[in-house]
Amino acid sequence: MPPQKVNFNDKLGLFTEQWTPKLISEINDHDLKIVRIQGEFVWHHHDNTDECFIVLSGTMIMQFRDREVTVGAGEMITVPAGVEHNPASKEECTLLLIEKRGTVNTGSATDDDRTVEKPERL
Repeated sequence: MPPQKVNFNDKLGLFTEQWTPKLISEINDHDLKIVRIQGEFVWHHHDNTDECFIVLSGTMIMQFRDREVTVGAGEMITVPAGVEHNPASKEECTLLLIEKRGTVNTGSATDDDRTVEKPERL
């Protein structure tokens, strides 16, 4: 299949639910996912993989046990493997996530209602 461009806004227009990542592409052994967030997620970590959060719109607050980092549209933050974190946003925020293939969104908090083991592909 020939390469296809992906428009983030078009893909984000296909769903409204929050905290439910959608797979939009793959590169090597990593997934590229988009997600809508608002409120607080769940404290968790990923033992064996880093996570990259790129803010497409809005503002995300990445909470760590010892501090918070505010990440605005056009900015990103990478959370190293093993670091406990909790993404949050006061207003709706949209993100592009880059994660190792097969990464579960809730990581170590697998009993959370928002766990998505296999994201829908858009």
